[in-house]
Amino acid sequence: MFAEDLAVMWEWLAFGVRWLHVIVGIAWIGSSFYFIALDLGLKKRPGLPEGVSGEEWQVHGGGFYRMQKYLVAPPELPEHMTWFKWESYSTWLTGFAMLAIVYYAGANLYLIDPNVMDLPVWGGIALSMASIGVGWVLYDLLCKSPVGKSQNGLMIVLFAILVAMAWGYTQVFTGRAALLHLGAFTATIMTANVFFIIIPNQKIVVADLLAGKTPDPRLGQQAKQRSLHNNYLTLPVLFLMLSNHYPLAFATEYNWVIAALIFLIGVLIRHYFNTLHGGGGHLAWPWALSAALFIAIMWLSTAGRVPASGEGDQASLAAAQPMMAVESFAEARDVVLTRCSMCHTAEPVWEGVHRTPKNVVLDNDATIALNARRIVMQAGLSHAMPPANVTEITDTERQALVRWYDEARAASGLAL
Repeated sequence: MFAEDLAVMWEWLAFGVRWLHVIVGIAWIGSSFYFIALDLGLKKRPGLPEGVSGEEWQVHGGGFYRMQKYLVAPPELPEHMTWFKWESYSTWLTGFAMLAIVYYAGANLYLIDPNVMDLPVWGGIALSMASIGVGWVLYDLLCKSPVGKSQNGLMIVLFAILVAMAWGYTQVFTGRAALLHLGAFTATIMTANVFFIIIPNQKIVVADLLAGKTPDPRLGQQAKQRSLHNNYLTLPVLFLMLSNHYPLAFATEYNWVIAALIFLIGVLIRHYFNTLHGGGGHLAWPWALSAALFIAIMWLSTAGRVPASGEGDQASLAAAQPMMAVESFAEARDVVLTRCSMCHTAEPVWEGVHRTPKNVVLDNDATIALNARRIVMQAGLSHAMPPANVTEITDTERQALVRWYDEARAASGLAL
């Protein structure tokens, strides 16, 4: 039972960290969206204090708020100020924890596909971490280069880098991991903006004020540029983080093109809201163009075909062997083939199922063995699968799946 208990604990750990990631992510995204909207809505009015670039009145929760922004800094600082930074840091830290729990601990299943690139686990993890870090370095150098003086030029170059990374990730990792890593690549740039530029610049301004010096206005301008970039990158990152639930996004031949188009859609949607908050009214064209791009994505998701996970399983046979070596495997395999494989096969035969759910193939010994943990979690320890128990799997059959998982893990001494 030890293997089963450990697997359950690990599953709940992943769930708990994912939940925390969503909580702090909402806090970060909410504050980011709010302050960009506030900044764009500021109005210059007569009688404002010296140094105030604009103000906005807001009503919420039964009260009124008068918001004023100093272009550089106020003449003197209040005793208490709220710093918005931990929302960003916590989002990145919990996101990296999720990456480690799911993709590093489960590298053979979720990160590395021998049919894409036959990497050792340590190599895949090292490549993952290095690629995420290099994104910030490239981006920061661009912002500080002559290119960074042109907002539009910088965004075009950044988009080209993101497209190149999207393609590159699909040449190294599984489709699921490729899109997830593109999201992590982008999110790291966003958090690094806060950690290395926005907050340090604000601290320098505070220190100058306390020392009686006039703060350098370029510090605020630089921080605002990075904050604006974060604002435009947020929506694509959300899509990429959700994409692992939808094989039509990650498990297709043109998944990297889909990711590139999602960045364009995200920018268009943010442009609509930023224009609206800036007093530019409602624009119809960003939504029309976004809809056209999304239709293109729908077409691209079926224009090419990537083999479902498990095809070409000879490359994975060695990794699957420990789970196939125990006597209980035969019984568990029969359960899966009888109750699961009509949907989880390269060409599903169940009415209404046109694509392999979650891109998980369970129609041969190797793929069943490779997906052992998934199977026991979804159909052994819980009743999540089959949906509504449409194939009428029995409690005895569920117990057979759990028994196989426990015996195989105990016999092989493998981790989760």
